[in-house]
Amino acid sequence: MIDGLIGGKLHGKAARRVGQSGKSFVTAKVRTPTTAGDSLFVNVITFSDSVGDALLALDDGDSVSLSGALTPKVWTPQGGEPRAVLDLVAHAITTAYHVTRKRQAVSKQDDAPAAERQQGRRVPSADGLDDDLPWQQ
Repeated sequence: MIDGLIGGKLHGKAARRVGQSGKSFVTAKVRTPTTAGDSLFVNVITFSDSVGDALLALDDGDSVSLSGALTPKVWTPQGGEPRAVLDLVAHAITTAYHVTRKRQAVSKQDDAPAAERQQGRRVPSADGLDDDLPWQQ
């Protein structure tokens, strides 16, 4: 198993389905760019309610990053050349909508330490990423 992180654009809408056991899951396709300028399709499935709900909230063409168990495969269309395809069992998701929400949450938590930063004291950032950038000192 490969634990992977992929990023790309949602290809079509995600769909909720119900398995034979009665448990629901969500499937989607993500089109990811490659360094050669081509695209690679990633077949996504998730059993997580939070990841599934986030995928269902997106529209065709929305940017998305997913993390999970990645399996490389080969798909051969009728009369065509074989192509690489990836299957991903997603357990985490980030979208542009998540980033905005996280930035707002961090800015609310970051109000008090801002005064301490102005006084020259080093305060760890609320997001846990202490980059030692000049404007943070």
